[in-house]
Formats: sequence, C-alpha cells, structure tokens
Amino acid sequence: MTHLLVCDDSNMARKQLIRALPAEWPVTISQATNGQEALEAIRQGLGQVMLLDLTMPVLDGYQTLAALREEGLQTKVVVVSGDVQEEAVRRVKELGALAFLKKPADPEILRATLVELGLFDPKAEAPPSAPTQDQDALLDTLKVNFRDALREVTNVAMGRAAALLAKVLGVFVQLPVPQVNIFEVSELHMTLSDAQRGQRLSAACQGFIGDGIAGEALLLFHDSEVSDMARLLKWQPKDDNETSEMLLDLSSILIGACLSGIAEQIDVRFSQGHPMLLGQHASIERLIHLNQKRWKKTLAVEISYSLEGDHIHFDLLLLFTEDSIRRLTHKINYLLN
Repeated sequence: MTHLLVCDDSNMARKQLIRALPAEWPVTISQATNGQEALEAIRQGLGQVMLLDLTMPVLDGYQTLAALREEGLQTKVVVVSGDVQEEAVRRVKELGALAFLKKPADPEILRATLVELGLFDPKAEAPPSAPTQDQDALLDTLKVNFRDALREVTNVAMGRAAALLAKVLGVFVQLPVPQVNIFEVSELHMTLSDAQRGQRLSAACQGFIGDGIAGEALLLFHDSEVSDMARLLKWQPKDDNETSEMLLDLSSILIGACLSGIAEQIDVRFSQGHPMLLGQHASIERLIHLNQKRWKKTLAVEISYSLEGDHIHFDLLLLFTEDSIRRLTHKINYLLN
C-alpha cells in the first residue's frame, strides 16, 4: 500500500485531484494545505508519493521541493499546478520533481504519468467495482465553499495569464494566492487606498458579460514602474498617448487571458469590451471617486502579479456585479458535482 500525500491549499483542488486518481490504485491518502504541513507528514512516513501545488501560503511548492532536498527526505513528487510558465516547469524539475501536470489534472493524463513513472501498475492491481468507502468518506469531508472554489478557478486562470505575460516580457512572473471578497464600494475604496497609499497610478478597465455573469476587470499600474515596463517591451513611448497605448496592450493580454481561463473552466463565453484608461497619474481615491457608481456592491477577486528581478507588479481586480453572484455560484457548483 502506497502512502500518498496531496498538498494544496485549496479544498476544491484536493477534491478534484483525489477524484482524478486511478480507482484501482491502492493508496492511503493524507492531505496538507501548505508545504510546512507536507514536510511534517513526510517526516512521519506519510508521503512516499506527493502531488504538490506551487502557489500556497506559508511554504510554497518551490520552497517545499528545496526543503526536501536539503533535508534528504525521500518522496517522489509530481507537481500539479495552475502556474504553467515554461520556467516554472523547468525549475520544479531542477528541484527534483519527477513530472509536471497542469490544473485541473486530467484523470487520463494523471494515470498515464503515474504509470510512466512506475508509481502505479494497473496490471498488478485488481480493479474494485467502486471507489473504496475510505475514499468516499474522505471526499465527503472536503467541504468546498464558494470563495474557495472561485479562488481555485482564478488560480488556474491567473497561471495561464502569467504564462502569456512571461512570453511577452521574457521574465518569470511570481504568482500570489488570489483573494476573494465581497465589498461595498466604501470597503473597496478603503482596501485599495490602504494597499496603494501615496502611490500614483494609471488604471485600465475592461467590461465583460456572458451567460448572466457581468463585471469589470480593473488593472492598476504603478507610475513609478512604467519606464521599466517599457524597457522590457522594448518600447520607447514619446508621450502620454504612446504610454497609454502600451498600457492598454498589456491590459488586453493580462485581462483577456485571465477571463478566458475562467470562462473555459465554468463553460461560459465572455464578450469583452475594449479596455480603456480610467485615469493616468491619478491617486486611487480619485479613481474610486470617478467610478463608484459603476462598482457599488461587488464580488472582488484580487490578483497581484510581480515580475522577478524587477520592481514591477500589476494589481488585477475582477469586479463581478452583485447580480452575477447567483449565476456564478451555480456554474462553480457544477464543477464540484
């Protein structure tokens, strides 16, 4: 019997992964919600094989792989992540991962990978007529709420957007755990103001709608970083108009890829408006004041992209209308059944 450890901070991701396992694979399954918990489990002999996420709090996947090597802990690691940058794949294999699978893991690809790595031999196992009661009970304990599910859907989508951005800019994009909150406009104002206190910003906005779900994507650029972005793009804007064009091009890449990733997972086709600049060289207070009638009460998904080796980051907010929440909930619940 193989001791399998599934390490991911999302209940939804762990549930999807456990469901994707070969039904006849005789494993005992342990779980960890971050790398620190995973290391503790492996030290106790609970992780002969580990399925490991990359984007996690406390200790992420890269740090976990490095710690395994440093401590000399023996476990066979398959990374399952939404961060599909080519550099991410290269780094995890360099750190000792045996394989990389993109989220959500396809059961057939997972099965083939486990067979190829010699971790699972279907000929040696007698297939049961149904999943074991233990696995059923384990899946029942994994309760997934709306925010956790939307966070995981966004996690996968932002990974695809990062891979596209990495190719365009020739950099490695560092990804956070996305944040999901429901705000009144006054709370959104305070949250953004606290995060961006004293900084001058330019902001691009792009509306989207599809299948009863609507909202706006807001991408914040820090003015102090625009020249560095231009350098990476090999662009030399001569005036504010050319700078605006550059920012709108970047907005189209990031917002379009992220919305496309969400739409694909929840089986929706979004129609997107043209991105437009809400303001240049403005304070966040001014941007909020100019647009507070649009946003009102909103479901906000916040993603902060950072570029490794450069003092550049983008803050992407997906602002769903209050009326969209019921339909979005229905679509996400469908993923879990």
